[in-house]
Amino acid sequence: MSPTSSSSLTFASYNIHKAVGLDRRRDHERILRVLLEVDADVVALQEVDRRFGRRMAALPLDAIHAATDYTPVPLSMKPDSLGWHGNALLVRKGIDLIAAEPVDLPVLEPRGAVRADLEAGGRRLRVVGMHLDLSGLRRRQQVRRVLDHLDDCGARVPTVLMGDFNEWSAQGCFREFNARWRVLSPGKSFPSRRPMAKLDRIIISEEWKVLGTNVHRSALSAIGSDHLPVFAALQLPKN
Repeated sequence: MSPTSSSSLTFASYNIHKAVGLDRRRDHERILRVLLEVDADVVALQEVDRRFGRRMAALPLDAIHAATDYTPVPLSMKPDSLGWHGNALLVRKGIDLIAAEPVDLPVLEPRGAVRADLEAGGRRLRVVGMHLDLSGLRRRQQVRRVLDHLDDCGARVPTVLMGDFNEWSAQGCFREFNARWRVLSPGKSFPSRRPMAKLDRIIISEEWKVLGTNVHRSALSAIGSDHLPVFAALQLPKN
């Protein structure tokens, strides 16, 4: 479905574990094939850069352009990286980028968030991808920081937050979201072989209508990373 002709969009989040699968092989082509299976319009990726050295991207930019119709949102501060603290956003061609910015988070370990303002089908929307801390207290602080950042962005627009929240509880950091927000739970996504936890979530502002959510399970996604991708099909009301 063309994002320029419909108010319906699919958003996905995927912790790719630096493209290292359960077979211990680093295989960026496998990850790209999983993304093609999911076929989302906007994708938030976590653990997209290697952790040490030059922080090289686990998904080479030329491979993304060659194998998909995604354009990475330019957020990297390092020449060989794709994301910010491992977080990256991919946007389907035909969706316009208006603005993008990394979001600093209070951290005990390298974590971050990224925000992009987009235009699809003549509608402006905002997306945040994130990977939160293992500490429950830090997770709540990080959610507050993201919400403060959104408040500082000016006029409210339809917004989608997504990522690996590292939250095993049904409440925890999700209690930071007020009535304006809806926390979606696509399903159990970790660990990928036998999922037990709903660590990967999508959170939407009140403007969106939910058409459906799910966890993407396939032969490739079962071994491509230690997480499964999650996605939500959303729709905005007509102007």
